[in-house]
Amino acid sequence: MKRRTPYLIGSQDRRTFLRVTAITAAFFTVPGAFAEELVRTPRQTEGPFYPDKLPLDTDNDLIIVNDGTTPAVGEITWLNGRILNERGEPIRNALVEIWQCDATGVYLHSRTGGEVSKRDKNFQCFGRFLTGSTGEYVFRTIKPVPYPGRTPHIHMAIKIKGRKELITQCYIKGHPQNEKDGIWKGIRDEKARASVTIPFDPLKGSRIGELAAHFDVVMGLTPEA
Repeated sequence: MKRRTPYLIGSQDRRTFLRVTAITAAFFTVPGAFAEELVRTPRQTEGPFYPDKLPLDTDNDLIIVNDGTTPAVGEITWLNGRILNERGEPIRNALVEIWQCDATGVYLHSRTGGEVSKRDKNFQCFGRFLTGSTGEYVFRTIKPVPYPGRTPHIHMAIKIKGRKELITQCYIKGHPQNEKDGIWKGIRDEKARASVTIPFDPLKGSRIGELAAHFDVVMGLTPEA
């Protein structure tokens, strides 16, 4: 079984995690330093495909399921960021959940679209991470792919005790299907839309062509927000 720790197992994975976090650490070295630049992350629809039955394995490594040895199909991506308030202060003990379809466009859901028989059994489709004092989270997953009616995206939910759950999505910057996606276009504020549209860039130093994507989530200061 995979260890249920904030970091992924294996010395190589540990080194990769440190590279990913080092790339982004400079953005928020001082809480509140860039508060005037922070845009609150827009709420978006949960969609119909949040797992209707959670997998037994819900850790932050979606590439390997339980004690399997075969990785999921797709472009391995390290999705990381911080959960912050509008002043740029990190939020501790935020439960971050992500879910997405596999490389064939199939979700972990009994009513998912696509050809369920072709679902990649080696892809977890769902993961969780609890933030620490820095507000940071990290997932190892795959670059999202399109499926009929939607541009590529990753769903995310932020759950904090005493606050309303924030559900949002992140998208691939520059993807040609974004402009045709009703949910992406439904974010009317350009800055808010830009805040959830992120680059998926080659991870420096990766020998296997991994990608890195940085997505900061900014929440309101009040418990109701």
